[in-house]
Amino acid sequence: QVQLVESGGGLVQAGNSLRLSCAGSGRTFSGYAMGWFRQAPGKKREFAAAISWNGRSTYYADSVKGRFTISRDNAKKMVYLQMNSLKPEDTAVYYCAAADAGIIDLPDKYNLWGQGTQVTVSS
Repeated sequence: QVQLVESGGGLVQAGNSLRLSCAGSGRTFSGYAMGWFRQAPGKKREFAAAISWNGRSTYYADSVKGRFTISRDNAKKMVYLQMNSLKPEDTAVYYCAAADAGIIDLPDKYNLWGQGTQVTVSS
């Protein structure tokens, strides 16, 4: 089972960009679809983006489509979320997650979660 650690969060002004990283460990990393989820205070965790095990397919929530890009480098056991044109409503804790399945937007189908990294976007 892969272990996940997110990094790259921080405080940015609206309109700016940020790149989140998710570092995996374990020899089964390349067999997992990966996803990014986010959770704002007082709200339920929501899907942001997902990528297939081989990186050939991606899927985005409508709220981030065109602004966020998910990518992965299996050789480095890394998953990234490039976030452009950030908005205050993007403020949340962002979680990296792994699923032993194809790309999916259902959080309960993900097997493993990182600890999260805080992203705060000021207006």
